[in-house]
Amino acid sequence: MTIHTPSLDWLTDVTKFAVNRLPAYSDHKYYATLQEAERQPDMAWRYSLNGSWKFNYATNPASRPVDFYTPDFEYAGWSDIQVPGHIQTQGFGQMQYVNTMYPWDGHSDVRPPHIPEDHNPVGSYIKSFVLPQNMISDRQPVFISFQGVESAFYVWLNGSFVGYSEDSFTPSDFELTPFLQAGENKLAVEVYQRSTGAWLEDQDFWRFSGIFRDVYLYTIPVVHVRDLHVNADLDASYTRGLLELELTLGKPATAYAIVEVKDATGHVAASLKTDFTDGKALLSATLEQVQRWSAEKPYLYTLFIQIYAADGSLAEVIPQKVGFRKFELLNKIMHLNGKRIVFKGVNRHEFNARTGRAISREDMLWDIRTLKQNNMNAVRTSHYPNQTLWYELCDEYGIYVIDEMNLETHGSWQKLGAVEPSWNIPANLPEWQDIVMDRAISMLERDKNHPSILIWSCGNESYAGEVLRNVANYFRAADPSRLVHYEGVFHNRTYDDTSDMESRMYAKPADIEQYLNDNPQKPYISCEYMHAMGNSVGGMHKYTELENKYKLYQGGFIWDYIDQAVVKKDRYGREYLAFGGDFDDRPTDYGFCTDGIVYADRKVSPKMQEVKFLYQNLKLIPDRGGVTIRNENLFEGTGDYELVYSLLHEGKEIARNAMPVDVPAQTEAYIPLAFPDTNGKPGEYVIHTALVLKEAALWAEAGHEVAFGQHIFIEEDSNPLQVPAGGALRVVHGDVNIGVHGLDFSIMFSKGAGSLTSLRYAGREMIAIPPAPLFWRATTDNDRGTAQGFEAGAWFAASLARKCMGVEVTEEHTDRVTVTFRYTFSIHAYVQVTVAYTVWADGSMTVKSTYEGASGLPNLPIFALSFKVPADYRHLEWYAMGPEENYIDRAFGARLGVFCNEAADNLSGYVVPQESGNRTGVRRVDITDDSRRGIRITAPATAPVECNISPYTAFELENAYHPYELPNVYYTVVTVAGKQMGVGGDDSWGAPVHEEYQIPADQKLEFEFTVQRI
Repeated sequence: MTIHTPSLDWLTDVTKFAVNRLPAYSDHKYYATLQEAERQPDMAWRYSLNGSWKFNYATNPASRPVDFYTPDFEYAGWSDIQVPGHIQTQGFGQMQYVNTMYPWDGHSDVRPPHIPEDHNPVGSYIKSFVLPQNMISDRQPVFISFQGVESAFYVWLNGSFVGYSEDSFTPSDFELTPFLQAGENKLAVEVYQRSTGAWLEDQDFWRFSGIFRDVYLYTIPVVHVRDLHVNADLDASYTRGLLELELTLGKPATAYAIVEVKDATGHVAASLKTDFTDGKALLSATLEQVQRWSAEKPYLYTLFIQIYAADGSLAEVIPQKVGFRKFELLNKIMHLNGKRIVFKGVNRHEFNARTGRAISREDMLWDIRTLKQNNMNAVRTSHYPNQTLWYELCDEYGIYVIDEMNLETHGSWQKLGAVEPSWNIPANLPEWQDIVMDRAISMLERDKNHPSILIWSCGNESYAGEVLRNVANYFRAADPSRLVHYEGVFHNRTYDDTSDMESRMYAKPADIEQYLNDNPQKPYISCEYMHAMGNSVGGMHKYTELENKYKLYQGGFIWDYIDQAVVKKDRYGREYLAFGGDFDDRPTDYGFCTDGIVYADRKVSPKMQEVKFLYQNLKLIPDRGGVTIRNENLFEGTGDYELVYSLLHEGKEIARNAMPVDVPAQTEAYIPLAFPDTNGKPGEYVIHTALVLKEAALWAEAGHEVAFGQHIFIEEDSNPLQVPAGGALRVVHGDVNIGVHGLDFSIMFSKGAGSLTSLRYAGREMIAIPPAPLFWRATTDNDRGTAQGFEAGAWFAASLARKCMGVEVTEEHTDRVTVTFRYTFSIHAYVQVTVAYTVWADGSMTVKSTYEGASGLPNLPIFALSFKVPADYRHLEWYAMGPEENYIDRAFGARLGVFCNEAADNLSGYVVPQESGNRTGVRRVDITDDSRRGIRITAPATAPVECNISPYTAFELENAYHPYELPNVYYTVVTVAGKQMGVGGDDSWGAPVHEEYQIPADQKLEFEFTVQRI
C-alpha cells in the first residue's frame, strides 16, 4: 500500500479518482462450509457498519472540521446521521433537482474539471467500531467496502489516511489491516458533493450526496478467490451448456478447486476439479440438454466452488448462480437462445420518496414484482449501476438488463435543447480517458456474472467521442458474450461504431420507420420513449405495433419507472409529494422529475393499465365462437395459465367458465368456446377472455391475470321506439323560467341564467351549479410542453365567457318537452353551441349538445358539458371502459365492464394537478349518495360518451400547483364529453398528440346522453 498525503487538489484532478482503492472484482459471496453456502445466510466474514454515525455538515471545504479524523478530536456534540442515507434527505444541506444543466449553473462560472469552491458541501462522518472476534482470531487482512458514496470521499482509520475514491455507484474497497488497533477503532470519512466525478454525474435526478449504500468490513480466508468470471454459454444448437470458469486468488497459493454444478432440484449436473497455477484456475465443461435461462423461465443452476488449501483443508465455498443463455447478433437482429428478442422495457432509477436513492430490499422486491405483473421483461439501469441485489433479483425473477455505467455529461454539450458541444466532456480528451474507463471497469468486473445482463451501456447523454469508443471496445474485449449500447452517437456519426445497435430517444414512430425502411445496418431499440410525465403514455401502441412490422425493431424502454418526488410537509404539517423547486432549490427543473408509471410512494399509476396490455406476450382475440390465442413468447407455452372466459350482458355476467390451454411459443391456436344462447335478448354483450396463473409464481398470486381480450357485440332490439312510461307532463311558461313537472319530479330551465337550473327528484335537488359547455381541460404536463395554454388558450376563455343567445321550447307534448339553448362565445363570432334538453314523462332527460364547427381556430382540447351536483353524491358505478382512467389514445388496456369508485379517486396522483380520471366508452354511470340515491347518466352503446366525475373543475385543477392548493370539496363535478383529445406521450417538451387523436375546430361535433333518477 502506497502512503499518500491527502489533498483537496484531488477533487479537481482527473488523474486522481482512486487512491489506495482495491481493483474491482466480482460480487460473489463466500462461506466457510458447503452447508452454509447452500443456505446462504449473512456472510460470517462480513460485519455491517450500517446504522447511526456521528456527523457534521459544512457548506464548503473552508468551513469543515479539518482535523476531525485525528484520534483526539472531540465529536460528542455532533449530529447523528443514518448510513446508508443521503445527507440532504436527513435535514442537512440543500435539496435540489435539475435535469440537464449542472446544479451550480448561474451560481459559479466554472468549467471542467474545476468545481465551485464557495458551495461544495462536505459531510464529515465518524463511526467507532470494535473488530468482531472472528476477524481478530482469523488473523487475516481486514477490508472495508463502501457500496456507494456520492460523489468523492476520503477515508481515515485511527488518524491514518486510508484512501480516496470517486464514482458514486460502484463499490470502493480499501484494506484496513495496517491501521487497526485492539479495542475501539475510529473510522472517519469525508464526503464531498462536488468533484471531477460530479462533472460525470449530470443525470436527470435529485442532486444528493453522502454514504447512501451499505458499508461493511470483511475479511477473507487464507486461500481466497478474489475474483471469478463465469461464462454459461450455449452451443450452436442452443441445447448444450458450455461452461467456462476462471478463478483468481487474492494472492498466489498452492490450492485446488472442486466445482459441483447443481440444477434447481439439487441434482449434480457436472463435477470439475483443477489446481491453481500462479493464482489462477480455469475450468470448463459441456452439459447436455441444459435448461436455458430467459425472462420467461429464469432457470438458474448453482456452482458450488470449493477451494482447498495445500494441506487439503477446505478454505471457502462460493455459491454462484448461473444461467445458460446465448445473446448474439444474427443477420443484424439481436437473438436470445436463437430467437429474435423484443425488449418490453422501462428505465428505472433507484428511488424512494423518503430516502432518495438509498433504497431497501423491500423496495426492490416490490419493484421486481410490479415489473413482472405488468408484463415488462427488461430494465435499463438509468443511468448508473444499481445495487448488487437488483441484479440478483433480475436473475431470479427473469428480467433482461441493460447495465449502464455511471456517466452522463448532459450539460456539457446540450443547452436549452440545442446541441452545442464546444466544451463537451469526455469527448476526445485523453486526460479524461482513465477516469471514464475506471467506471466501465468497475461496473463490468462487479456485474459480469449475472445472466440477466445482456447489454453493457457506455452511459447516457454524453455526446460522442474517442473516449467512449474506447470504452465500448473495452466492453467487447473483456466480455464478448454481450453487446454494447450507446445512444449518443446519434448526434455524431463519426463514432457510430461505439454502439452495436441503433438507439434513439423520443424518436417519433414515423422517424423510426424511416430508419427501418432505409436499409438499416443495425437493430433498433428506443432506449427512452413514451415520456410518462404526468397524465401521459398516449399513443404507445404506435411503437409496440412496430414490433411485428419490422424484424429490426426490437422494442424499447419507457421513461421512466418511478416518479422522483420527495415527501415533504406543507405549512400545516400535512405530508405531500414534492418536486423540484419545492425546497427553494435554484436552479431547478421543477416537476420534470415526475415521469414514472409508478408514483413515488410506490402506488401504480393509471398509466400502467396501458403498459401492461401493450406489453402482453400473449394476445387473445375472441369472437362469437371462440378465441384466438397468439403466443408471442420465445420459449414458453401457455401451460402455466388457465383460460377464463365469460359472457356479460349490459355489464352483468351471465356465464363463466375456465379451461386449460396449450399453445406453444411462437404459435397461435383457435380455441372454440361454448356460450349460452342469447335467445335474441336485445342489448350489448361482451365476451371476456383472460389468461391467469394456475398456481402462485414467485412474482404473483394464483389467479393473477397476465393477458385479456374482449369481443363486443349487440343484439338489436326489435322494438326500439319505446316511450318512457309516466303521467302527462305539465309545462309552466314563466316570465323567467320554464318549468316541466311530472310525477314526483320537477325540472327548471332559466331564461335569465341561460341554462338548466333545477333537476329535482322526490324533493332532492341534483343541480348545484348549472350545466355549461366546456372546451378546456386542466392542462397536462404534455399540454404544457406543447404550449397549449398559448396555442389554444382561447378555448379556456370560451369556457368561461359564453353568451346565451336564445332559449326556446322547440317541442312540447304530453309525454315529452324539449327546451333548447343557443350559445355563442367570445373566441369567434361563428362558434355556436346548442344544448337541447328533452324531458320525458318518467322524469328522465335526454341532453344533446351540438357544436357547429368554425374555421381558423386552434384544435379543441375537449367538447363537453359540465355541471355540479352536491358533494354527497360521490359514489360512482360505471359501465364503461376501465377500470383505470383512459383516453382516446390510451384505451387499448381498458376493458368494458362495470367498475366502482369514488369521485375523489378520479383525481389521479400526478404531483401537479391536471386532467385525470376520464373514462371513454361510457354507457352508464351512476352517481349516488350514501343511501344509493342519485342520478344515472346513460348513452347508447353505439354512441358512448366520455365522462370525468371529480371533486374539482378543470379550472380549479388548472390553478393548483400542488394537490394541497386545491379548494375544500363542496361539489361533485360531472363532465360529460362527446370527445376529449388524447394525452400524448412521445415526449413532454413539444411533441403534439397524434393527429387522429386531436379535435379539429372546423368539424361539427355532437353527443347525446340521458339523465334519470335512481
